[in-house]
Amino acid sequence: MLPPANDLFALLGIDLVLCAGCLRLLSWRYGGALWTRWVTAAVFVLLWCPVGSAGLPLLAYVRGVSSDLSISLVVLACLGMYRRLSGEPPTVLRERTSVNLVFAMGALFLYPLALGWGDWDAYRLGWGSPGLGVVLLLVSIMCWVKGFRLVPVLVAVALLAWVAGAMESTNLWDYLIDPWLGVAAIFQSIKLAVGRGFAWLRRMHHGTISLSP
Repeated sequence: MLPPANDLFALLGIDLVLCAGCLRLLSWRYGGALWTRWVTAAVFVLLWCPVGSAGLPLLAYVRGVSSDLSISLVVLACLGMYRRLSGEPPTVLRERTSVNLVFAMGALFLYPLALGWGDWDAYRLGWGSPGLGVVLLLVSIMCWVKGFRLVPVLVAVALLAWVAGAMESTNLWDYLIDPWLGVAAIFQSIKLAVGRGFAWLRRMHHGTISLSP
């Protein structure tokens, strides 16, 4: 007997994210060799293999640790995997920066308040709050006007999945962001800020040297 559609969707999302991570690691280490694609395909299949007396797939045990992943993370993983499989160039730095900044700010806004670091729980906004919809619309319009297309696409796909009830959760936040995506976005934003800070210091240093007598 097949599990409910929500469970299948959640397991498929976890499988895609894990395969994207596997392909990224192999591509970084060994380049775009054909065998890396076959290994990724094998991982995709093996994660569905039943394990233990309960006969649950490996993905079910991973889900017990990771919980359900957001639509945004699954879409980003699929985009990254598609680019590596098709040989297309990676997402430009401006797009990656915008995505990381938006989701880092979302995580810093949502999770401290949801964990009780204040008198107001931002997680409640995900249950059909018009305010959250307005904020998402404004962020999407601002990013689109600035030439950032990926953020509005992620928001649109998450909203469509939420309306369709694709996940077990009924809270929009769970479709938009998850702790794994939030932590990764914060880390990448800090990494970018530090890198730009060092680059600025190097330019200042070289400028000082060139101007000195």
